[in-house]
Amino acid sequence: MKIIESLEAIRSDRPTAVTLGKFDGLHRAHQILIGNVVRIGNKKGFCPVSVSFDLSPVRILTKKEKEQRLEEAGIGMMIRLPFTAEIMTMEADYFIEEILRGKLHASYVCVGDDFRFGHNRAGDAAMLQKYGLRCGFSTEIIPAVYEGEREISSTWIREALAEGDVETAAKLLGYHYFLTGTVVHGRALGRTIGVPTTNIIPDQEKLLPKFGVYVSRSRIGGKTYGGITNIGSKPTVGGQFVGAETYLFDCDGDLYGTEQKTELLHFLRPEIHFPSVGELKLQLERDRKEGYSLYKSYT
Repeated sequence: MKIIESLEAIRSDRPTAVTLGKFDGLHRAHQILIGNVVRIGNKKGFCPVSVSFDLSPVRILTKKEKEQRLEEAGIGMMIRLPFTAEIMTMEADYFIEEILRGKLHASYVCVGDDFRFGHNRAGDAAMLQKYGLRCGFSTEIIPAVYEGEREISSTWIREALAEGDVETAAKLLGYHYFLTGTVVHGRALGRTIGVPTTNIIPDQEKLLPKFGVYVSRSRIGGKTYGGITNIGSKPTVGGQFVGAETYLFDCDGDLYGTEQKTELLHFLRPEIHFPSVGELKLQLERDRKEGYSLYKSYT
């Protein structure tokens, strides 16, 4: 997949199928747009292109995670545009004629019905449809997708994660919310109290859920492990950084330096400062038993 991060670098040597949006999290509604441009692109020989506007410094998916998911979905060109003054003041008709038609040779464009673009958000889906007739591309407008009576949105996902409601987040995303990172050395306290753990420090741009303990599923070195994961700073043992510490069921190998992907399945309890390490150990034993029982329901 080709990755482009500036207006100047945008170029396609063949017709394209393009979808545009913020794509924060690539949730279920976004997946419809992505799926359409991949399907149409493959059918007609167009390059499937996603164009997103880089607005938030804290993301549901990091840049690397989004790149991987888009590539796996079949996107051939990912355009990630920083929200510069040039982008902010660009007129909507200029974007259509110079970028979509002139640089991307768009033949098919797919957007949500609430999509807005251009200076003062003057452009919308109806404008794309109107200009498409003149510029030679068809426009498909996808209606909002609902879960129950509420429209699926990144805002709703962020609200759910802030409450530790990872089950709702999973329904909206279409996948379990996850954290990735390289296993690093912690303080090794877990091993000394009989609860050996892995530690990862998520990318600083990654949105973290409510601090606390979660039932989790981790993928490490081609193997999958159930476990319990603490998101936070480990206040009982004087934690100095925010990270994800995971006790893996049925695993006691040396995993330092390996890549870990941890999906959060269920919120067990908030992060707590215990008066002593002994009380922390007792609580971890309770967490482990409850977490193991709940994890079996996800397998």
